Amino acid sequence: MSSLPNCPKCGSVYTYEDGLMLVCPECAHEWSAESENDPVAEKIVKDAHGKVLSDGDTVTIIKDLKVKGSSSTLKIGTKVKNIRLVDGDHNIDCKIDGFGAMKLKSEFVKKS
Repeated sequence: MSSLPNCPKCGSVYTYEDGLMLVCPECAHEWSAESENDPVAEKIVKDAHGKVLSDGDTVTIIKDLKVKGSSSTLKIGTKVKNIRLVDGDHNIDCKIDGFGAMKLKSEFVKKS
């Protein structure tokens, strides 16, 4: 029996192959076997103009954004300081003055 790598997200030893992907049954994390061979593979997040973003950057919102669950909107030109990059469909976590903790998509911001 071949030895499969542990899950990179939770460390589980119960990983299995599903076609070209490796799957963890405990946390449902999926990753490709090719990325396992390249441990330096890191997701690069770019802003709306193609500049690479990193943790701690300051960005500016380039479009009025409706805030889900609220009647207010984030206005164009709002500066967001000290962003944190995360995985998921909304790849920026931040705090915005007057709104609090928010998740933003990188396609709606530009690096300041």
